[in-house]
Amino acid sequence: MTTVTSPVAGVAVGLAAVPDPVFSSAMVGPGTAVDPVRQPIEAVAPVDGIVVSLHPHAFVVVDADGRGVLTHLGIDTVQLNGEGFELLVSKGDTVGRGQALVRWNPVAVEEAGKSPVSPVIALEAGTDSLASVLEDGSVDTGTTLFTWK
Repeated sequence: MTTVTSPVAGVAVGLAAVPDPVFSSAMVGPGTAVDPVRQPIEAVAPVDGIVVSLHPHAFVVVDADGRGVLTHLGIDTVQLNGEGFELLVSKGDTVGRGQALVRWNPVAVEEAGKSPVSPVIALEAGTDSLASVLEDGSVDTGTTLFTWK
């Protein structure tokens, strides 16, 4: 079983409330999302593993069981071309849960007309493979968002 923790502090929101049909319909995979606190923050690894994909606005960490967890920092933030995001690790790095991977500012994302809501997705997982999915309430960085059976 893989425990996936929040990469940012904020308020948990269910995927259905994410303002992007690709995420809200779980096309990318099941999971949840976090509406982050409005201040400059660091997004951290939600699991121990290897960074297999790294963009200013999104990253995937694959754990020892081969399970990939996507963290997407905001919606349509790819259109910002990295503006306001600072990478703190490199693709291929081994990281520990809670290790800072990207520094960013949700306020700047909002000011650019984008939503800072950040989906956390279990890639290639069946919808019934997640348990205890957190879909509301405040979360701290490191709060368990869901478990992957």
